[in-house]
Amino acid sequence: MRDGLGPARVRLHGGNVLDELERRFGAGAKVLAGEVVQADGAVVDAATTLAPGSHVYLYRELRDEVPVPFEVDVLYRDDDLVVVDKPHFLATMPRGRHVAQTALVRLRRELDLPELSPAHRLDRLTAGVLMFTTRRELRGRYQRLFADGLVRKEYLARAAVAPSVDLPTVVRSRIVKRRGQLQAVEEAGEPNAETYVEHVDGDLYRLTPYTGRTHQLRVHMASIGLPIIGDPLYPKVIEVATDDFTQPLQLLAYRIEFDDPISGAPRRFVSRRML
Repeated sequence: MRDGLGPARVRLHGGNVLDELERRFGAGAKVLAGEVVQADGAVVDAATTLAPGSHVYLYRELRDEVPVPFEVDVLYRDDDLVVVDKPHFLATMPRGRHVAQTALVRLRRELDLPELSPAHRLDRLTAGVLMFTTRRELRGRYQRLFADGLVRKEYLARAAVAPSVDLPTVVRSRIVKRRGQLQAVEEAGEPNAETYVEHVDGDLYRLTPYTGRTHQLRVHMASIGLPIIGDPLYPKVIEVATDDFTQPLQLLAYRIEFDDPISGAPRRFVSRRML
């Protein structure tokens, strides 16, 4: 780790590594500076040639990012877990243009936990309960809870009041999120996403997802005529400036519950945030 961020792994096309990294990323200077290594730790030099499919590792030059002006509040911490109340607009982990301004990198720096890893993910625009493991050997056991549907999750959302929508209801559909597309879409076929939607009061709704597809709650609410307030993607894409934090998505990961895979004890974490 370097300042909360691990090295990037690059899959090579093959041939001279210096030439390829310069051609693809303008990163030839890193080779000459001895800052690129192979999987076994051997330093790449100007003469190094590797086969197609080989990997090398290097640290990325971080772009300037717009600071997200909200704190990551710690709800709970022990030797195994860190549970936080993630704010709106902060990505869970590095991806695309969001690297330093992510919950993972911020927490690694602030808590001095270089092996911190997310046990699951929240959308960048969604706030609420987000859980991390503190050590690499723990990560798989807690991630498996989410993958196997063993975590009970509750979200709160604000949407338009629509008396014509018959609630409570279970929304089932097939949701597909394709690489390079902003929106996930519903398609014909075997359902892979299921959400229980309840009306609480006024424009407040309780959402219980039984699966965890990308953008599932946002897609399902829009599909029944109740798009979540502040959603720039559903039902239609709206351009929002990267430094505009005035209209947060009104979606909150309010509560998670599960039986701890190590101790067997029941765990329950609840957000302190308000929509």
